[in-house]
Amino acid sequence: MKNPHKGATGMRRILNAARYSLDGLAAALRHEDAFRQELMLTAVLVPLGLWLGNDGLERALLAGSVLMVLVVELLNSAIEAVVDRVSLEDHELAKRAKDYGSAAVMISLATTGIVWLVLLLPRL
Repeated sequence: MKNPHKGATGMRRILNAARYSLDGLAAALRHEDAFRQELMLTAVLVPLGLWLGNDGLERALLAGSVLMVLVVELLNSAIEAVVDRVSLEDHELAKRAKDYGSAAVMISLATTGIVWLVLLLPRL
């Protein structure tokens, strides 16, 4: 079966994708406390990482590790939204899906912490 939402091509597809992405960011800002908190940290840590990095690679690792947290948080929020759309009832598989998403966020936060420690701790 052909998806009726996949008909656009060329520039129209690019414009639609940009609009959907902005809609997703707006929804995350409106509905996701964790995303808003992580975005505030990102606003501080990305410029700090760009300033503290000794070269392009260090800057990319410091800033990129922080931005990765936002990506994973958005994916986690998407999983939670789909699970809640299917059913709000308690179910073992729904809990497992949400727990997997939460674990991914935790690992991305830990990865960011490790990157920052490995790169900046030797300088102290």
